[in-house]
Amino acid sequence: MRCPYCGHMDTQVKDSRPTDDNSAIRRRRSCPQCGARFTTFERIQLRELTVVKKNGGRIPFDRDKLARSIITACRKRPVDEERIERVVNSIQRRLESMGESDVPSAAIGEMVMEALQGLDKVAYVRFASVYKNFREVKDFESFVETLTDPSAGDQNV
Repeated sequence: MRCPYCGHMDTQVKDSRPTDDNSAIRRRRSCPQCGARFTTFERIQLRELTVVKKNGGRIPFDRDKLARSIITACRKRPVDEERIERVVNSIQRRLESMGESDVPSAAIGEMVMEALQGLDKVAYVRFASVYKNFREVKDFESFVETLTDPSAGDQNV
């Protein structure tokens, strides 16, 4: 593992342990060249995933991008980082177990929406406003009505 500080190619593992949800191995490393310490995570990857965008473009699945979008939606909300990590792990496992290497971006968005709805309603609305491309205040109003009025059902905004 290369040192992220000085680029030295040979770092030493000082400590290894599983994460709380046993989905990864957390390793504390040290660089003999510059003395820096850093943490790496080793995760199981069942398959290489490719995200198929709405415009037909294809990009490699980026777990960090998924995590950042959820963290952004949950910013300044009472949601533990650990819960966010579990949501990201769960979505990634679901995507990998779908059996397909090509995953539509819409499927990922729906999984995130589903997870955020159970995690935090404000984060859910924040994510939905970007994902569903709200343009006007009435778009927010319509969407929030579906959250507060169970007879309204699921409306596609």
